Amino acid sequence: MAKFVAKSVPAQRYAVIGGGWAGCACAMELVHAGHTVTLFEAARTLGGRARKVEREGTVLDNGQHILLGAYTETLRLLKLAGQDPRALILDLPLQMRYPPDSGGMDFIAPRWPAPLHLAWALLRAKGLQRADKLSLMRFSSAMRWMGWQLYNDCSVSELLERFDQTERLIKLMWRPLCLAALNTPPERASARVFINVLRDSLGASKRSASDMLLPKTDLSSLFPDAAARYVTQYGGAVQMGVKVDALTPLPDGRWQVDGADIYDVVVIATSSAQAATLLQGLQDERTSELITQLQAFTPEAISTCYLQYEASVRLDLPFYALADAPEAAHWGQFVFDRGQLDTSQQGLLAVVISASSQAAEQGHAALAQAIASQLAQVLGQPALAQPLWTQVITEKRATFACTPDLQRPSNASGIDGLLIAGDYTASDYPATIEAAVRSGVQAAAQLNQQK
Repeated sequence: MAKFVAKSVPAQRYAVIGGGWAGCACAMELVHAGHTVTLFEAARTLGGRARKVEREGTVLDNGQHILLGAYTETLRLLKLAGQDPRALILDLPLQMRYPPDSGGMDFIAPRWPAPLHLAWALLRAKGLQRADKLSLMRFSSAMRWMGWQLYNDCSVSELLERFDQTERLIKLMWRPLCLAALNTPPERASARVFINVLRDSLGASKRSASDMLLPKTDLSSLFPDAAARYVTQYGGAVQMGVKVDALTPLPDGRWQVDGADIYDVVVIATSSAQAATLLQGLQDERTSELITQLQAFTPEAISTCYLQYEASVRLDLPFYALADAPEAAHWGQFVFDRGQLDTSQQGLLAVVISASSQAAEQGHAALAQAIASQLAQVLGQPALAQPLWTQVITEKRATFACTPDLQRPSNASGIDGLLIAGDYTASDYPATIEAAVRSGVQAAAQLNQQK
């Protein structure tokens, strides 16, 4: 456990509403500054939209995640909470690898200094023609020349067309990267935000920023549970299964939560929709613009299909990219071998579908069978068409649609002593774990500067 050092800031009583990654990050930072914090979470499990669930007697995640080495704040807080990222996360070099003989590509970067690792990976990449490689080189060179900045936003598809990216490169690399990072199809996704992600991973000066990090444990255990232990260890409280329905501003500037306890400051770290509902209850004109922004987000779904096979089933790699083709009922975009992450989950595969609203319309049973058939075909293993059991988990509001020039609010609510935090606040990043953590950290930093 990291040593606790209280900062020279007058102690305050804080309420953080929402035990997702943003709320947990905010609560940790406030406790670290010496404040008394109560963290409220309506569910019985911490983590929000990146948490553990139990199905078929197995602990799963409500969505399979890949983190990046560029997730600096997430990794910092993991260590502060006493977690060892080296033990809890499988660190892989940047790669985009499709199953052999599936018509894809094989791109893997060596652990060399940047940008040499990318140049070598491109030179050695299989499944790409000379025109595809030159196309990628042009794009990378142009982005570096532009300083990874795009002043006039457009869709990712428009950006790729502008820089003459080949159809094959778009299909095998840019489209799956865009879906995985922004959870928004390229034709609707923000090119500016996409470039930001590329800047801090592929374009970073440190090679490790582009590493792909796969959690070996469930997402709640990885950070939120450890954050809760940190909060309670240093005098805070975590209230599970407590849904906050009302905030009441008091004449002295403090806040009453659900007509009971009183706090100096409140941070709303719920989903954007829940935050809008709480703010509406205040009936304060100062929050009207913020409420409008919070209600304007369009939700995007993510589906994860878990397929359990005999324990002997094992992929050659921890994960593969898959070429999705909805017209052929090939919905899967990435497949992960959970047995290579957690030895207690041998034979369990997880298939991710980003921007999955159309796929989810198929129904759980039909979608799971389609994915099983897809795996059997592309991996060349007919037995994969018959899993022992399947479980499809769809988070209908997993993220917001990250569209061009999308207006995202700051942490400020317009009312003193009331802030918001979440992956939807103003950020260079789309709705990712790192965006949520950074928002929570920023909210705490603003409060510490004010007090």
